[in-house]
Amino acid sequence: MADVVPTGRELEALKVLWSRGKATVREIYGAMRPRDGEGELAYTTVLSLMQTMEQKGLVGHETAGKAYTYFARVQRESTFRRLAGGFLEQVFDGALGEYVARALQSRPHSVQELEELERMIVAAKKDARRGAEGGER
Repeated sequence: MADVVPTGRELEALKVLWSRGKATVREIYGAMRPRDGEGELAYTTVLSLMQTMEQKGLVGHETAGKAYTYFARVQRESTFRRLAGGFLEQVFDGALGEYVARALQSRPHSVQELEELERMIVAAKKDARRGAEGGER
């Protein structure tokens, strides 16, 4: 279960569950349903998606009357970390600088976002220095 990487649609459903805690298929379908002609998404597709996700260990369910209430079995942060790491390796061959540069070029960013990025870089440098001093890197 820990190594399962969700597909794009599975990630959409997980985002709904992470924001709500628990949800029925109908609620997930309502949140995921395409708007403005983005394409078709049937209720039965979402039902099948949730069943597949449960088999993969991404979600679990409880019975609420006749309906199942689904909840995420995977944590948001660890899932995003795994997806970002995989994307970094697959697309940029591990080149972190190029990855960050492309992300910065992808759209305008607020001063607040850039300041948060600077804080993350400072923290990452401290961790890297500690690792180098301990002989880990």
